[in-house]
Amino acid sequence: MYSFICDYSEGAHPRILEALVRSNYEQAEGYGEDEYTRKAVELIKQRIGNDNVDVHLIPGGTQTNLTAISAFLRPHEAAIAAETGHILVHETGAIEATGHKIIPVKTEDGKLKPSQIKTVLDAHTDEHMVKPKLVYISNSTEIGSVYGKFELEGLSSLCRENGLFLYMDGARLGSALCSEGNDLTLSDLAALTDAFYIGGTKNGALLGEALVICSDDLKEDFRFHMKQKGALLAKGKLLGIQFVELFRDNLFFELAEHANKMAGIIRKGIEREGFGFLTYSPSNQVFPILPDRVIDELQRNYSFYVWAKMGSGMSAVRLVTSWATREEAVSAFIEDFRKVVSMYR
Repeated sequence: MYSFICDYSEGAHPRILEALVRSNYEQAEGYGEDEYTRKAVELIKQRIGNDNVDVHLIPGGTQTNLTAISAFLRPHEAAIAAETGHILVHETGAIEATGHKIIPVKTEDGKLKPSQIKTVLDAHTDEHMVKPKLVYISNSTEIGSVYGKFELEGLSSLCRENGLFLYMDGARLGSALCSEGNDLTLSDLAALTDAFYIGGTKNGALLGEALVICSDDLKEDFRFHMKQKGALLAKGKLLGIQFVELFRDNLFFELAEHANKMAGIIRKGIEREGFGFLTYSPSNQVFPILPDRVIDELQRNYSFYVWAKMGSGMSAVRLVTSWATREEAVSAFIEDFRKVVSMYR
């Protein structure tokens, strides 16, 4: 049984494991005050090309979103998110648990548009309603779509005109930045958002995300918020070591490129058999729409999510590749897929 369930099924890239072993007996300051974390922060700032950002290493994605959004918002303020947004669907009400409503927006491709945000603002008129204050987006999105620079510029402009924070969930940011047609860079993100994070968990690290706070208004006392939310890891050097390895050269991007390449092979193989997709996804997530009987047969040897029932005996599934996905496994899947499809034609 080979898994295309997610991009964190495997452990970590060997270079990261080797670095962790080498440093195992080294004594270090706790809570991110160690030399590795300082070096990781320096490398990330260099890659962004902006020394004025604050960088904080946090163990997981949900914890990053929870800590950041609850710190950025006052009690009466709310976040705007696509109805597929991770904070809305897959974080067990973590944001609401801190007292902040999430206002959902229906989208076609998982991406928010300025006009949709403006509609939300127009509908929230006074103090009898929550006040929209933060726009939450994911790149790549939960359904694999990717923001372009023009789109992000439009969102950034609208947010700044209306006093909103723009926050980007970057759990799969590596895949987005390495996707076909991408025209965004890390420096663009620092210029256009108030905060974003660089996902390590889904791109070769054992665990860890790097939150980048760009707006000076959001930086004060952030480590207090981290400690209060359990996000200040005592053995912080474990996070620092991993991000040093990811960013001391191009490893972070090489791993993302590999995941995208494997997804591209799957995508093309499915296209050759004449099947369509739930959405255009140039990232490492693929959402083909397949006959249910084909899905049932494939699940004998492969694990993946059935994403949505489409009716008439068809469903959309999600296939996710990772930094460690083997090309021979992808080739075997496409061959098995072709055989299964031919059985039912």
